[in-house]
Amino acid sequence: MKVDGELPIGMAKAAERVEMLESAGFNGAQTVETGHDPFLPLALAAEHSKQIDLITAIAVAFARNPLNLASIGNDLNGYSEGRFILGLGSQIKAHIEKRFS
Repeated sequence: MKVDGELPIGMAKAAERVEMLESAGFNGAQTVETGHDPFLPLALAAEHSKQIDLITAIAVAFARNPLNLASIGNDLNGYSEGRFILGLGSQIKAHIEKRFS
């Protein structure tokens, strides 16, 4: 069984946290989109880790066009040497309207 840990929201402690997760034997480090970009902490985490998977547990698909999302995913996967896993969520209508209207 694989066990993942969560990176903090934002970038301030992402490097420190991914180093701790990797040294503790976690298989992955996840980010969620709850007010901050979920991709930026993973770029920092890629720089400070060697084996742990880097995962967007939920990135809101609606807020990005497919080409932009593919480009971000490809860049993170290349930078992390194949450790990036993209997790998308569609979100619900009420949340989308509140956040993006």
